[in-house]
Amino acid sequence: MATKASQSHSTARTSSKGKRKIHKVMKEHKSGTLKSGSGKKVKSRKQAVAIALSEARKSGAKVPKKKYS
Repeated sequence: MATKASQSHSTARTSSKGKRKIHKVMKEHKSGTLKSGSGKKVKSRKQAVAIALSEARKSGAKVPKKKYS
């Protein structure tokens, strides 16, 4: 019987600065005040997450890399 070799998976971590920024943006989305670059209100949760991660990266926080599909 063959056993699988265990691989250590390193999970991407977000810094505390990044978490604060993401939390702030998601609160804006929930209250309905988050706006995209064009000035329109953001309605999609996925878009809000993308904006939050982007802003966190711009502020210099350690945030996981983008996932390309």
